Amino acid sequence: MNLANLLESGMLVCFGFSWPINVVKAYRARTAKSTSLAFILLIITGYVAGICAKLNNHQYNYVLAVYFLNLVIVMTNVLVYFRNRALDKKREEVFMGSNNTTKANKVVYAHEEQIILADEKKEPSVSSMVLLGGTYDKEIPAAKINDEFELETDLVNTSTFALSLKNAKEYFKKYVASINMEGIILHLGEEDKDLFATNPTEFDNLYLSLLSTIKMVNKKCSLALVSLDNPRKDALVAEMNRHIEDIASSEQADFINLESATLWNPKATKASSDFARSMGLNVKKPIYDVAKIVYSYAAQNIAHDAGRLNIAG
Repeated sequence: MNLANLLESGMLVCFGFSWPINVVKAYRARTAKSTSLAFILLIITGYVAGICAKLNNHQYNYVLAVYFLNLVIVMTNVLVYFRNRALDKKREEVFMGSNNTTKANKVVYAHEEQIILADEKKEPSVSSMVLLGGTYDKEIPAAKINDEFELETDLVNTSTFALSLKNAKEYFKKYVASINMEGIILHLGEEDKDLFATNPTEFDNLYLSLLSTIKMVNKKCSLALVSLDNPRKDALVAEMNRHIEDIASSEQADFINLESATLWNPKATKASSDFARSMGLNVKKPIYDVAKIVYSYAAQNIAHDAGRLNIAG
C-alpha cells in the first residue's frame, strides 16, 4: 500500500468529515439564510480539480474513490440549499399574504395585565429588549429587573398565558410588532410538546416562520432563543432543545441554555458585562447578557409548582 496515497486519503476523510454533519444540520434547519452557495461551489470546484488530476495521471485507486465520495456529499449540500431556499420563499409569501390582512395597532404589556395603545405611525424614541414567552415568562417582573439591574435597554415583557408556536406569529404581529425593538428574547415550546412528539418538522417550521416574520418587521432586531427547562432530563424535551439550538444557529441567534440558569448569578453577570464594556470589550452581544440576567433571576425567584407558577418567597 502506497503511504502517500494513504496519507492523502486520510487528509480527504478529515477534510470531508464535517460535510455529512453540515447536510443534516442544514436539512433540519429548513432555511438557507446562513448557507453560502458560493463557498459550497468553491469546494466542489476543488474536488473536481483533484479528480481531474487523478484521471489525467491514470491514478485509478481508492484515493479517487474518496474524492468522488466527498464530491457527492458536498453536492448534496447544494440540493439541500435549494430545497431550503424554496422553503424560505414559501414562508415569505405566507407572511406577505397574512400581513396584508392585518396590522398591529396595540402593544400588550402582559406582566402588567393591561393594554397600552400605540400610534402605528410613530415609533417610540427608546428601543426596547422584548421578552416573548408563555405562562412562566409572564410572571417575570420586567420593571423590577430594569430598576434593580439598571439595564442599558428597556426590558418589556409581552409574554402571555399558554402561548404556543401555533399562535405566536399572529400574536407577535398583533401585539408586539409595533414596539421599537433592538432585540427579542423568545422562550417558546412549552405548549408544543405534543406537536413536537408527533411532528417535529412542523415544530421547526412554525419556529422558523416566526423568526422570519420578526426579521421582516425589524431587520436589525437581534434574537435570543431560550431552551425549555428540563430538570427531569426528559428525552423529548432534550430533543426539542437540540432543535431549538439548531434553529438558533441557523438564524444566527444567541442560544440560552436554561440548564445552567441556576448556576448563573444575575448581579455577577451584569457586573462582568459592564466591566468588559468599560474596557472596550464586547465579549457577548447585549441581548445575551440581558437574557442571562432575566433567566437567572427567574430561576432564583420564580418556581414551578404543580403546573402553576408562584413567585418564590
